[in-house]
Amino acid sequence: MRKYALSAVLAVLLLSGGATAAAAAGTDGYGPDTPSAPTLVGTVVAPSCESDVPWINYSVVMNDPGGLATSNTARIVLSDGNQSTTIPLGELVNGRLSGRVLWPGASVDANGVGNGWPGWAFENGQWVASSGNFAWTRGDISAVVEVNPSLRVALSYPPSTSACLTDPAGVGTSGAVAAAGMSLPATGGNIAAVLPLLGGAIVLVVGGGVLLYVRRTRRARD
Repeated sequence: MRKYALSAVLAVLLLSGGATAAAAAGTDGYGPDTPSAPTLVGTVVAPSCESDVPWINYSVVMNDPGGLATSNTARIVLSDGNQSTTIPLGELVNGRLSGRVLWPGASVDANGVGNGWPGWAFENGQWVASSGNFAWTRGDISAVVEVNPSLRVALSYPPSTSACLTDPAGVGTSGAVAAAGMSLPATGGNIAAVLPLLGGAIVLVVGGGVLLYVRRTRRARD
């Protein structure tokens, strides 16, 4: 009888020890890891110009090791704080998507050459600066790449050069910028402020020459 009771006690102790060990295994800090949230690290967006056409080049990279992304559709959202526009890019394949899209307000002809630019309108046979046609995208804007995660990137309208125009031929950027209510940074001095200084210098030079001539004339007479 005593042997039977002792065996029963040992069995209870073994069972309780096993349960305790199982509970400890479940709380030892080595449980399932929380999946990492998807990111767009490695994504690159940049402006470019080709054949007088402003483009937005993009390479979208989505990292989703935990498989948590709920969308593969990519887009770029531009905003100046008051206005915004969304540019569809397409569907990511295996977390990747690259290509280029026209800058908002730009257009090309049948040969792929630029024939329209943001902030400009062709009226009565000539180009006219306008506050429409996405002129605001030429100023200080923010750009955000959105898929399921999002990423803010640096982006600005490409400048016009002799090799590639991002404005109509024969016109300057200042017209479109002024029409859009923006301003360009000063790149030179104010000629109106310089003229009085030049005038004063000329007077001093002429006056000094006259005085020298008078002195030499007097010495010659003496």
